[in-house]
Amino acid sequence: MNPFLGSVFWLLVTLGVLVTFHEFGHYWVARRCGVKVLRFSVGFGRAVWKRVGRDGTEYQVAAIPLGGYVKMLDAREGEVDPAERHQEFTAQPIWKRIAIVAAGPGFNIIFTIAAFWLMFVLGRTDYAPIVTAAPQSLAAEAGIHSGDRLLTVGGEPVTTWSGSYDAVANALLSRSPLAVTVRDVDGTQRTLVLPLNRLPPGEDIGQYLDKLGLQLAPAPAIAATVSPGDPAASAGMQAGDKILRINGHAVKDFGDLGDQIKAAAAKSPVLSVDIERNGKPMTFSVKARMTSIEGAAPQWVIGVTAPAAEMAIQHYGPAKALAESVSLTWQRTTDTFSMVGKMISGEASTRNISGVIGIAQVANAAAQLGLDRFLEFLGLVSLSLAIINLLPIPVLDGGHLLYYLIELIKGSPVSERTMIAGQYVGIALLFTLMGLAFYNDIHRIILPS
Repeated sequence: MNPFLGSVFWLLVTLGVLVTFHEFGHYWVARRCGVKVLRFSVGFGRAVWKRVGRDGTEYQVAAIPLGGYVKMLDAREGEVDPAERHQEFTAQPIWKRIAIVAAGPGFNIIFTIAAFWLMFVLGRTDYAPIVTAAPQSLAAEAGIHSGDRLLTVGGEPVTTWSGSYDAVANALLSRSPLAVTVRDVDGTQRTLVLPLNRLPPGEDIGQYLDKLGLQLAPAPAIAATVSPGDPAASAGMQAGDKILRINGHAVKDFGDLGDQIKAAAAKSPVLSVDIERNGKPMTFSVKARMTSIEGAAPQWVIGVTAPAAEMAIQHYGPAKALAESVSLTWQRTTDTFSMVGKMISGEASTRNISGVIGIAQVANAAAQLGLDRFLEFLGLVSLSLAIINLLPIPVLDGGHLLYYLIELIKGSPVSERTMIAGQYVGIALLFTLMGLAFYNDIHRIILPS
């Protein structure tokens, strides 16, 4: 699928699922509390589909998919039939109103735990944390070598590349030196310090990661398979051969092997290939050939494949998966609040905020990686939606909860004048936040580095 169309499609799927679940939380608890629901809408604006249910609620899908709402019987919005007053929202005890408002974010948290649980039950596929360092990067200066396996980051054990990446990304926000423990290809453990304090302030996480230069290690230059009839096999090469040099030039990894074959074969297809087999050096004369692989542009090849990357699959039974999903939800929650706190204090840049465009791009990328990755993405976005809605900003669920807390303390509802003023403030804050997120998304597209 075209990347643009894919991003739009998966964004609509993401928003459709999460908004529906969020609003269903408000709807379900409102009905259980005896409040009449007039409309359940996924999206804003003109309805593109609607019907009236047996319960009298109007269900609709609206044209603007960036949210949704549940409209309840509310005396603040018009006259209420005395026969229905017991079903009116403001007539309910305060604990019921709190439960109804908190149900939306609460259901998003439930969805997050469920998505993570299903991900772990199906099996979360990940790479082992075997890394390398980009040339002249902070990771290279710290002493990271190609093939090092990360064991701990900041004192915490890591077993997957994603876990390592997340731990490093969170540490980057504070720009403080970060201790890591690695084990090299010979089995020797070393403790290194990544000098994150040397990163410049005010940049987003992507730019920090580029400057750090910590990357997944490429496949080693070992022939995992040698295709019969292809140049390497015809010359006598075998599976397991470690390729050392092409025409006398040292080969660093499998990606470098491909580059060197292309460059050397462009001058002459007959290549001198130095290998190591069972500890013994050998040299072969291999005549590369030009071919097209899976419809790609023709290129020079010798007929060897790279060894498969080492995988780390997190696959648990239902009970263990539930414990892991709750733990991951808590970890992501604390990480999010930590990031928000650092942005408020100025430790982290507001350029880390992403909007709809960024979400669409990540949604498409996650969908391409498989169901486990898309479930993880849905869980993370659902958790973010819950946290954002719980912020004490008027017009959000957290703002209403703040009003009810004040009502509990003072013994009477917040005045209508205060609520109207709060709405204006809340709308201004939301538009500011949305504008900043949109600006960041556009900035990343136009100036990616």
